[in-house]
Amino acid sequence: MNLKSERRGIHVDQSELLCKKGCGYYGNPAWQGFCSKCWREEYHKARQKQIQEDWELAERLQREEEEAYASSQSTQGAQSLTFSKFEEKKTNEKTRKVTTVKKFFTASSRAGAKKALAGKLKEIQEAKAPSPSIHRQASIETDRVSKEFIEFIRAYQKPGQDIYKQCKLFLDTMSHKRDLSIEEQSECAQDFYQNVADRLQTRWKVPPEKVEKAMDEVEKYIMTRQYKYVFCPETTDDEKKDLAVQKRIRALHWVTPQMLCVPVSEEIPEVSDMVVKAITDIIEMDSKRVPRDKLACITKCSKHIFNAIKITKNEPASADDFLPTLIYIVLKGNPPRLQSNIQYITRFCNPSRLMTGEDGYYFTNLCCAVAFIEKLDAQSLNLSQEDFDRFMTGQTSPKKQESDSFSPDVCLGVKQMCKSLDLLSQLNERQERIVSEAKKLEKDLIDWTDGITKEVEDIVEKYPLEIKPKSQALAAIDSENVENDKLPPPLQPQVYAG
Repeated sequence: MNLKSERRGIHVDQSELLCKKGCGYYGNPAWQGFCSKCWREEYHKARQKQIQEDWELAERLQREEEEAYASSQSTQGAQSLTFSKFEEKKTNEKTRKVTTVKKFFTASSRAGAKKALAGKLKEIQEAKAPSPSIHRQASIETDRVSKEFIEFIRAYQKPGQDIYKQCKLFLDTMSHKRDLSIEEQSECAQDFYQNVADRLQTRWKVPPEKVEKAMDEVEKYIMTRQYKYVFCPETTDDEKKDLAVQKRIRALHWVTPQMLCVPVSEEIPEVSDMVVKAITDIIEMDSKRVPRDKLACITKCSKHIFNAIKITKNEPASADDFLPTLIYIVLKGNPPRLQSNIQYITRFCNPSRLMTGEDGYYFTNLCCAVAFIEKLDAQSLNLSQEDFDRFMTGQTSPKKQESDSFSPDVCLGVKQMCKSLDLLSQLNERQERIVSEAKKLEKDLIDWTDGITKEVEDIVEKYPLEIKPKSQALAAIDSENVENDKLPPPLQPQVYAG
């Protein structure tokens, strides 16, 4: 393995994490570098432009068709039709075509066009229906969240009643929009968040801190009910992306912390515990149903990473230290359905959480980490293309480099890696020696046992054991003695009168 003397590390300028439109909020690769607010504006502009272009195209095609129809009718059937009938037929034909074009661009026609697809998806969902135990678990969680939401909004009195009414109306509306694309459903959810927040602030004059808390509960309530319909839907390629990322991470199992310049030493017990907790948190994200809860897992993982770096370096961690360590945690943990979780948070999380605050910062870094892993190449790890290809195909794995061959410019991480590999090699040799000595001891014990057994057999053969007959038992003192039967009788006790 050819390691270059200069290691660049993974550096991301903080300005690169912000929205590329310059609004000051955090951007997101899923929104092409925009924040949620700017992305929605750009999305609406592009959508309106596309609709306008489609209308212009439809009108142009309609005019051409009308001109062709008028010319053909004037040359072929002018003699057989009176002028009044020709005008009537032309008017009817024009009305029919205009109506057809309008229906083509309305939401109802899109719903009708997708009716067959919705039916097929319903059959697929029924075929892949989860077990009754999963249904029961989801129902129990939904009931619990509903009770907690009702208890929460009681403190808001009339604003709480209005919130509950709006949520029920939104859920009822979404139940009739299952055939919409996931982007359109996301747009409906984002509009709902914005409308509820504006309603609380303008109509009910609720303080900002209470509005934020109320929006968290609203998100929890509606997304717990919508989760099974909008998380990794069949109409998207989220599952395909999940499998691609998992395969990519498995292929990169050979990447070491030193290659990424990760400033974390897992030899320290406290640091090792922090790394395990960070991996657990990022894996646990998939078990949550609410976008805010998934974000909380990412935040907890990131804080464990910062603590691990702080313990290792004995100083506060920087952003340049955090991102490489997050990449290493993702590679080591290989979280399930990573892309689906990122897309779910992007589509249905309260946008204010993603644009500002520590949740938005950590989530943006996670998106950058995943994007880096997907594009990781030999240059990113300071390896030659030949070595990178061999590692990726599994032909070989990174080997240690002799300590005396290091140049003075080699970073401390590479030296520590080689030192650890040397120690591991020594431990392996020591283990082999112990196993060899244990086998030798076992053989010596067997030989010793066989020798003792042979000696005992020789002694027994030389001095055989003679078993004498049983001797006659001695007579008891009080038994009858035939030979001394003439002895005087024993003395008898006598009583004297005093």
